Amino acid sequence: MSDRQEHWDSVYRSRQADELSWFQAEPTMSLELIRALRPAPTSMVDVGAGASVLADHLLDDGIDAVTIVDISDQALDNVRERLDHRVGASIVVADVLTWTPTRTWDLWHDRAVFHFLTDADDRAGYVATAARAVNPGGAVVLGCFAADGPTQCSGLPVVRYGAEDLAACFSPGFGLERAADELHHTPGGATQHFTWVVMRRGSSSE
Repeated sequence: MSDRQEHWDSVYRSRQADELSWFQAEPTMSLELIRALRPAPTSMVDVGAGASVLADHLLDDGIDAVTIVDISDQALDNVRERLDHRVGASIVVADVLTWTPTRTWDLWHDRAVFHFLTDADDRAGYVATAARAVNPGGAVVLGCFAADGPTQCSGLPVVRYGAEDLAACFSPGFGLERAADELHHTPGGATQHFTWVVMRRGSSSE
């Protein structure tokens, strides 16, 4: 087991999912951005999903295939309890930095994984994996701490971003289509500023 996996398993063992700072009873911003996509995606991968209920909503919306990926098997236990019976749901325990996807999707979603990548090579590897995993014309919907957001999360340093900063990280394979801001209110009563972007993959391989 890697140090990263042990860290996140420990986090999910130590507290209930609804006590963690990133918990959302309903992933409002993610749903708003995904539901506005045209054409509507029919397949989606949620990277670093943790115990998020986003997949539940998207399956209810009629998306045919939702893949839930997280480094923590402990976190995904919560998801298995809810979704093991759902047609179209698949669960993968993997570190996105070493993961080799075996298929492609119309949509790549990430809320709060990318900002943990403080090493430039790790960021480049993540972007390369996303480019291979997203169908031509597909989209990345990504949320990270904003420029005035927290400097740490779960005891780890993070990188903070504006929309143009994120677009630069994913260029030239993806182009910025939309940007949004979110004020996330944590279960502990803090407020965290997030930057969200929708980025579109080019119609041909980059």
